[in-house]
Amino acid sequence: MSRDSRSPATQCSASPPPSNQRWQQLLLALICMLAISSPQYVWTLFTRPLAARLGADLPALQVTFSLLIVVQTFLSPLQAWLIERLGPRRLLSIGGVLTGLSWVLTAQAGSLTGLYLSYGILGGLGTGTIYVGVIGLMTRWFPDRRGFAAGIAAAGYGMGAIATTFPIAASLSSRGLDDTLLWFGVGIGAVAVAAAQGIRAPTGNGLDRTASASGRDFTPREMLRTPVFWLMFLMMTLMSTSGLMVISQMATFTRDFGVASYQVFGLAALPLALTLDRVTNGLTRPFFGWLSDRIGRERTMALAFGFEGVAMILWLLSTQNPTLFVLLSGVVFFGWGEIFSLFPATLSDTFGDAHGTLNYGFLYMAQGIGAIFGGPLAALLHQRSGSWLPVFAVVIACDLLTAVLAALALRPLRERLLVARPPVADSFTNGQTLTA
Repeated sequence: MSRDSRSPATQCSASPPPSNQRWQQLLLALICMLAISSPQYVWTLFTRPLAARLGADLPALQVTFSLLIVVQTFLSPLQAWLIERLGPRRLLSIGGVLTGLSWVLTAQAGSLTGLYLSYGILGGLGTGTIYVGVIGLMTRWFPDRRGFAAGIAAAGYGMGAIATTFPIAASLSSRGLDDTLLWFGVGIGAVAVAAAQGIRAPTGNGLDRTASASGRDFTPREMLRTPVFWLMFLMMTLMSTSGLMVISQMATFTRDFGVASYQVFGLAALPLALTLDRVTNGLTRPFFGWLSDRIGRERTMALAFGFEGVAMILWLLSTQNPTLFVLLSGVVFFGWGEIFSLFPATLSDTFGDAHGTLNYGFLYMAQGIGAIFGGPLAALLHQRSGSWLPVFAVVIACDLLTAVLAALALRPLRERLLVARPPVADSFTNGQTLTA
């Protein structure tokens, strides 16, 4: 049965908003995400100067990174609720101010507590407000291209640090930690606030909501009662653990492997790898989102997550070759960043758009749990074992397990949920209708 065989109500609610409006909104959303990506993706550059200033060891410092992600994610249901009620422009502007202010205050921090409060908690509030708001809005502006739209918006978050990695590394060397945090904090906050002024939710003619593939919209309470949601939550936790371990620890294990002291293509290996990672981490999000719109979410997940596990194995085997290590770091991030397009698109497919921003806020909390496992606990495992091999073994296992779950568990669970509802089209079936 074709897409046109859907019920009139569902077919009407799935109509995309006017093209010129939604592409303008996507551009502004992309700018917002570009601005607020640096707190997460350049954190690893700050660990050494912060350790020297505060006299802290790596596990204690990595609590900051975990706080950033935990606050960013665990408060996302509240932030999503506020955005739905107070409007995106106001809340996203507040998020931009808090993000910039977190770096400005970190420049004044003289203790771990101050670091946790400024970079961790305040930064998490700011970046989380923008992130969950933008992703939730884009899946509503693009009901016909959810995977692609979520991927483009998430690409901004993955690629934003391209513009700041080398400048921040150079500024740390020439101007020091405090000036770097101060001026870059002012800059990223100003850009985010400026872009937020034009962002709004789609309204009118039923364009602000799209029924799920099951033919209905689930409230958060209803969604939380389904096995599909909790399986997705587990899968996102496992994949977040893998990627966030690399993001938070990369500067440390690159130095431990002896790679950071080399030059590759005439550039310092570590900032080059971080910049390359931002490129591939951005490109993977719209690419796999686009692919999932065509071949199905679960098939794409199994492909991407399995690819990530294999890439991590090859990366670990390349530590004696700095050039290959740098190049494979980009491959690793190409296999990870797509979680930020695949999971929100699958969530909206399954549970609808009427409560889409709030529903994604609950799923996004999995990223916070992954930050705890990938941040201080991974650093503690390295400290106790004296080697990075156990850490890599755990995260590779997470990748491969999640690929298996996508193919063998998520697919049949979603199918059972969907066939229990009126027959409609769904990305799970690549546009084919499921019938009971």
